[in-house]
Amino acid sequence: MPVREEKPVVAVIGGGFSGAAFAFHLLKRHGDAARVVIFEPRETLGAGLAYSAKDPAHRVNVPAGRMSIDPDDPESFLRFTMAHPAAQADPHLLGADGQPYPARSLFGTYARTVLEPFLASGAIEHRRAKVREIARLDDGWLVEDGFGPALRADIVVLAATHPAPDLPRPLKALGDDPRLITDVTREGALDGIGTDERVLIVGNGLTAADVIASLRSRGHRGKLTAISRRGLRSRGHPAVAQDPFGDFASTPSRRASHLLHRIRRSLREAAEQGIGWHAVLDAVRQQGFAIWQALPLPERRRIVRFARPFWDAHRFRIAPQVEKALDDAIADNVLSIRAAALRNVVPSKEGFTVTLTQKGSGVSELIVDRIVVTTGPAHGRVLQSQPFLETLAADGVLTLCGTGLGIACDLTARAIDAKGEIVPSFFIAGPLARGTFGELMGLPQVTEHAVLVADQVGAVLAKQSGESLAGSLNFYKNYR
Repeated sequence: MPVREEKPVVAVIGGGFSGAAFAFHLLKRHGDAARVVIFEPRETLGAGLAYSAKDPAHRVNVPAGRMSIDPDDPESFLRFTMAHPAAQADPHLLGADGQPYPARSLFGTYARTVLEPFLASGAIEHRRAKVREIARLDDGWLVEDGFGPALRADIVVLAATHPAPDLPRPLKALGDDPRLITDVTREGALDGIGTDERVLIVGNGLTAADVIASLRSRGHRGKLTAISRRGLRSRGHPAVAQDPFGDFASTPSRRASHLLHRIRRSLREAAEQGIGWHAVLDAVRQQGFAIWQALPLPERRRIVRFARPFWDAHRFRIAPQVEKALDDAIADNVLSIRAAALRNVVPSKEGFTVTLTQKGSGVSELIVDRIVVTTGPAHGRVLQSQPFLETLAADGVLTLCGTGLGIACDLTARAIDAKGEIVPSFFIAGPLARGTFGELMGLPQVTEHAVLVADQVGAVLAKQSGESLAGSLNFYKNYR
């Protein structure tokens, strides 16, 4: 059994942006109160799945000036971007709105650069390994990765990535057919698609937009068909930025139907004043924490079940460069977006015969050469996505949140176990805490949440050392 170290140990599971931002703020705000060990199999920290993409067609979804790891320095990424040679050599850096939207990989480089001083000083230790098991001890946790020695940790911060998409049932029978691309995040996933091949894209969100932009940038000319149940495509940014419009937080709704009525009313009022829908949705996003806290669990579930696809399509906007790629593909009669669901898929030497149940027009068929799955994470299966999570769930340490969006935790980000009790030294960081905090997918919100978790962990460490620390949750509420 590993011996206890003199300095408390904080184990961070996942070294993407959520884990990196937490470690940065813990060390920035609370000094060297603990030894920080980040378990991340990738070569570098900070990029994770989202910002490891090497395809230059994959761009950040908001202007560089609205992305930062540090709320105290909101323009740090903008400065980094404008000074970086890769951005200076990018002929498509500026969007139609005149703002810089660099390649997504550049933000990963930025996050890595921010952490480099902490790695160099030894304040952060990067273990390039996947966690295999986390076992509960009387006074902490034992973290094993199967390579190095087991780590005895006082605090665990779970900042793992989203679970992989669930395959629609008609696709599961296709097995490992190489013409079915189930993981577009894998390097070279789209390389085998021929220039004139017909491609069916299952899903119509941000990932689908990235796939279309990538194919178009490579000169793909074949027919593209993107399907989703409601046929909603990703939206872009307004031509001219507008201030958020609408008040949904001072007297927040207690029912989902009432909230949606208020949003629709605000959309009408905004339109009457010449203000676009973006401003109303921005107000909902900014007030998301207060809105979500006011809704009882059954009403949250209604939002997730019925309104989430509409929210995602309008909330998570694409860069102008990506929007143009979609618009051009539609104008060229290359891209067709349909409100449809898979009914049956039959493989053959020529490709796939796909039967669709199409909204409002019954059943239709099409023949395609490739199928690409972009349906998004299977949030409800997060506790089955990695062996150590399965074990923690079986032991009752972790549970799925009531909304099905992530892992159950309280408003201090501490995990809630199967008995409904708080696990004092196990924290949930990043989008896996979305079910509790509500709006926790955009980078600014993930950064704010990292500050909250860092302060909560800092409070535990201060208490252990006999010091006092207060105000972390108030910071989170006030910052929002």
